[in-house]
Amino acid sequence: MLIKFILALLSKYTAMGRPPTRPITFRDGFYIEVRNKGASSGVKIRSADPASMAETAEQYRRSKEVIILGEFKNGQWVADGANDSSKKSKAKSKPAKKK
Repeated sequence: MLIKFILALLSKYTAMGRPPTRPITFRDGFYIEVRNKGASSGVKIRSADPASMAETAEQYRRSKEVIILGEFKNGQWVADGANDSSKKSKAKSKPAKKK
């Protein structure tokens, strides 16, 4: 009985480890980022086609902040002009302080 208890404790704590450091790989598709209003990070959601991406964005837009990232294909973002700026820089630039 005591041995089972010790083995259960050991198996519980051996699963912990170092977090992965490999970069995230995206699958081909259309992506939006959904985040709480005022949050700095969010969840990326993939859709198979632009119509379902637009439908998903509209569904989440009622209560969340939605950023349309665009299409990811063959390991890189597809530049279509309209969504280029949202993928490159989401943060607002701050003016330089005067001394």
